[in-house]
Amino acid sequence: QVQLVESGGGLVQAGGSLRLSCAPSGSIFSMNTMVWYRQAPGKQRELVAAITSGGSTNYADSVKGRFTISRDNAKNTVYLQMNSLKPEDTAAYYCNANLRRLWYEATHDYWGQGTQVTVSS
Repeated sequence: QVQLVESGGGLVQAGGSLRLSCAPSGSIFSMNTMVWYRQAPGKQRELVAAITSGGSTNYADSVKGRFTISRDNAKNTVYLQMNSLKPEDTAAYYCNANLRRLWYEATHDYWGQGTQVTVSS
């Protein structure tokens, strides 16, 4: 069974930077759109940034100009570079990927366990 593994979260002061990474735990055949979501305590999960297999990107208005999503297709890894962090960016960040585990299987959505990002003021 494939799992998505996130890393890179932590505690940072306002104005600082972090880079999150997400990759499947085992081998896969292909990966399509990859998305970062976040969920703050008491709030709904929200889309932060998405990137297609072709490299097209989409961002939440709240992070435009500060966050950059990218992917390394050779490593099946997606990154989220977060700069100029604000206390309101504090949340658990989740990776989601639509991928095909084996060439003959249909694609499915997979989720990571989440990584905590805390921004202190």
